Amino acid sequence: MGSTSSAEREAARPAAAGRRGAVVAALMLSMALAALDAAIVSTAVPQIVGDLGGFSVFSWLFSGYLLAVTVTLPLYGKLSDTFGRKPVLIAGSVLFLLGSLLCALAWNMGALIAFRIVQGLGGGALQGTVQTLAADLYPLKDRPKIQSKLSTVWAVSAVAGPGLGGVLAAYADWRWIFLINLPIGALALWLIVRHLHEPERETTPHARVDWAGALAVFACGGVLLTALVQGGVAWPWLSVPSLALFGAGLALVAVVVLVERRAAEPIIPGWVWRRRTIAAVNLALGALGLLMVAPSVFLPTYAQSVLGLAPVAAGFVLSVWTLSWPVSAALSQHVYRRIGFRNTAMLGIGTASLILFAFPFLPYPGQAWQPALLMLLLGAALGLFQLPLIVGVQSTVGWAERGTTTASVLFCRQTGQTIGAAVFGAVANGVLAARLGGAGDLDSVTRALDSGSAPEATRRAIADAVHAVYLGAACAAALAFLVLLFLAPRKFPVLQD
Repeated sequence: MGSTSSAEREAARPAAAGRRGAVVAALMLSMALAALDAAIVSTAVPQIVGDLGGFSVFSWLFSGYLLAVTVTLPLYGKLSDTFGRKPVLIAGSVLFLLGSLLCALAWNMGALIAFRIVQGLGGGALQGTVQTLAADLYPLKDRPKIQSKLSTVWAVSAVAGPGLGGVLAAYADWRWIFLINLPIGALALWLIVRHLHEPERETTPHARVDWAGALAVFACGGVLLTALVQGGVAWPWLSVPSLALFGAGLALVAVVVLVERRAAEPIIPGWVWRRRTIAAVNLALGALGLLMVAPSVFLPTYAQSVLGLAPVAAGFVLSVWTLSWPVSAALSQHVYRRIGFRNTAMLGIGTASLILFAFPFLPYPGQAWQPALLMLLLGAALGLFQLPLIVGVQSTVGWAERGTTTASVLFCRQTGQTIGAAVFGAVANGVLAARLGGAGDLDSVTRALDSGSAPEATRRAIADAVHAVYLGAACAAALAFLVLLFLAPRKFPVLQD
């Protein structure tokens, strides 16, 4: 697609005047904050509910944060392309730390949920801008280095988060799970302010933010994601609240399209979906978010209910994929340099589809090493899939479009996870109802198992429900393979560094 201008090549190296190592350390610390958040909070829920009450709405501690992160990703991507990465990352870090401090001071569950949403508003900036800066800091041939470091941080955080949250809740106070963010975030913020120096860029005097589009996107995403998160949980899928939210969401989709078509600098520009490479990566990583729900949400229940493992051992069965994922991602550069980004990703997701499809064929009740081995292989396959797509799609755009492109990819992945949680939750509950004659959903059956009062038939029903979820995840992986096969170009149109 031709070479970039000298100004753009200079802009692609924002840390050239600073210390790149210090900036990378700041990015890793910021990624650790975002990755630790959900994992560290989950194990402290009993203590939080015991102190503040509000058991009926505690799920919004996670849903509210997820909604805020997801719907703000497109806005932060556009802002970073317009005003630079540094001010967006600084603003997001300050907002995240403010939310953490307020969470530690919360006096009831409603206040804590509201402050978690404030945290999420900052978390959206952390996730999107860190990934964008990772591409800015390194030329194409060296980008796997920073991506493997970020993947390692994510893996360590996912493994250490539940244990750290449990220790803080048991031996200190649950408020420390939020206070611990303050020194880590303050150090990251200082490193960014001190060492990240973006070069001067020409800016048009009439550059302005599409606030109408941002508000429309926020409202549309918030309504639709709320319908998906709460449907089948707070109210039945075909109830009045559910249908009203979906109807309002679809109406807001039309509003977003109208507003963005008229905007001079839209938050979600049309070229994100008109370019084959970006559209294909968006859809493929949306499918990745969908399939990740199967192991991350349902495997711990399977390990405890069917295999009879303790919670710590069940967590280990899940965590093994975080060991192979970053290693595979780091080594993927040797594959995509030979066969290309698309073919490497197809190899990874095709293998993942076979692994997910094999899960229902595990013997009942089986041994813990059997699902653990599948998870180890799944992590390796997804490492070959995700990183080549992210590195590849970021390399097809210049500095001025990289933030928007990265945000669109992350937005689709987050949205896929939300849809996956809703769809696979309905699938699991449907299978349980069929096997047990409508005796309850997955949560109620799991509580019965924990109390030791559930018969063997119930354990088999849970196994069947999780098997059905894994088959659905295998279908999502196959869908991602077909998207890459038929929509993605054989060779990504990479810009010259």
